[in-house]
Amino acid sequence: MQKFMQIAIKEAKKAQKIDEVPIGAVIVVNGKILGKAFNKRNSSKIATHHAEILAIEKACKKLGDWRLENAEIFVTLEPCPMCAGAIANARIKKLVFGAYDTSGTNHNLIFEILNDTRLNHKVEIVGGILESECKQLLTDFFKKKR
Repeated sequence: MQKFMQIAIKEAKKAQKIDEVPIGAVIVVNGKILGKAFNKRNSSKIATHHAEILAIEKACKKLGDWRLENAEIFVTLEPCPMCAGAIANARIKKLVFGAYDTSGTNHNLIFEILNDTRLNHKVEIVGGILESECKQLLTDFFKKKR
């Protein structure tokens, strides 16, 4: 898990270099990377250009299917509700994230979304992988902004 989270962190650092919130995502199937991305919301001026959404799009194109049933997604920050919905819709089997989003209203909301009994797909969730490193990226970024 740490290997792929390190790659997500590298993606987050790419976002930071272009003054985007440093969040990165990597999608893996059987140890092979199908998609990786970083936040581009500010630079693209498109609200949905979160790292998770962009990585899902790349993985779907590479696989040639919207279903990513055997995939795992590694994200440096606990996903927002939009991204949690996309993860469920793509049928991703496992979500692994680094830092918990304790600063906003999204904290623990993904657990409610992805474990809702009304959904026909369940996502395994693992949080806190390389949490300190992921959290530090965000802390440093926002300190510079203030």
